[in-house]
Amino acid sequence: MEEASSPLPHHLLPQPSPKPYKKNLVTTLMEAASLRTPSFKEDTYFITHLKSSEKKALQELKHKLSSAYADSESPDNGCSMWGIPLLGGAEKADVILLKFLRARDFRVQDSFNMLEKCLSWRKDFKTDTICDEDLGFKELEGLVAYMHGYDKEGHPVCYNAYGVFRDKEMYERIFGDDEKLQKFLKWRVQVLEKGINLLHFKPGGVNSIIQVTDLKDMPKRELRVASNQILSLFQDNYPEMVARKIFINVPWYFSVLYSMFSPFLTQRTKSKFVISKEGNVAETLYKFIRPEDIPVQYGGLSRLNDLQNGPPKPASEFTVKGGEKVNIQIEGIEGGATITWDIVVGGWELEYSAEFVPNAEGSYTIAVEKPRKVASSEEAIHNSYTSKESGKMVLSVDNTASRRKKVAAYRYFVRKSTAV
Repeated sequence: MEEASSPLPHHLLPQPSPKPYKKNLVTTLMEAASLRTPSFKEDTYFITHLKSSEKKALQELKHKLSSAYADSESPDNGCSMWGIPLLGGAEKADVILLKFLRARDFRVQDSFNMLEKCLSWRKDFKTDTICDEDLGFKELEGLVAYMHGYDKEGHPVCYNAYGVFRDKEMYERIFGDDEKLQKFLKWRVQVLEKGINLLHFKPGGVNSIIQVTDLKDMPKRELRVASNQILSLFQDNYPEMVARKIFINVPWYFSVLYSMFSPFLTQRTKSKFVISKEGNVAETLYKFIRPEDIPVQYGGLSRLNDLQNGPPKPASEFTVKGGEKVNIQIEGIEGGATITWDIVVGGWELEYSAEFVPNAEGSYTIAVEKPRKVASSEEAIHNSYTSKESGKMVLSVDNTASRRKKVAAYRYFVRKSTAV
């Protein structure tokens, strides 16, 4: 049997005034991105929401497709994507066609040309069966590019991190020649296809994914060719498949990366950017993704194997202000019950402890986890305790030595004793 609750009100200390700071390049870019982001509004794909000119463009694109593929001997006229025939007028097909139209500002001929090239590429690349292939990149799974959980609006989330390629041996093994690079690109497409298979392709549904790209330790010069080819492939063949691109651990040289990528990106794509510098990862991700869905290495509570056991157990979010100590009290624990908890603070660098306080007068408080400073690199804490008597568990996070607010989350489960 499980019980759950939310944090009890806790004592708040005055928050010191923040120190003045000078804007650096990363800060300026972040502010520019924050100004662009609200301008992007994800399409609902309801035909009734389209302008008359957009409805006309959709009909013209359908007519062009019908004329070009009607005589094909293929059962689906050789004109389908993700198992969805693009001819016939089904609403799922409309969603896909509207993505191509949106990517080309509803210019019908340009959209048709893009669609034809994409259909040809998908046939050559064998994307319809790519998810079943074993491409031999087990060492990169869950590390370089992987689907993991959903955002608050139900979009599947794809995480990307290329810091492992700092290692020259690893780099040579994956990108040592053009044949290896092409095989990697195929694997990267496979990851994306798995994410797209989770989409609804229906009006009002979840029709795009979220991409989180970790720029920490990314060897920008070495990965230039691979990065450009990935961007080109995705932009040419997966229009409007990304609702938001979140860049985390953005280093000082982001301007170099940005200038490298920018020529390959449309203005609409740039409007989807969210940019977070080093140290603000958890705070940024918590705005879009619940902590139980965020990987532990990014300040969340989710470990890769957790998702194999079904949907994650919900967590409670809270903030720890600068100069504040927060005590989370979990009451109603009976004698013999076992309490298991997870707790994480984005960026840590504060003191944490856990103690059990018995209800009986004269009983001593038990230090379950003695006070200790938790480093910023540490992941979520997972622990459990079996009580011998009834009482409450108190989890403490002490941020009094810092002036910086931090986001945090916790969850717990109480299993009563089965002893007779």
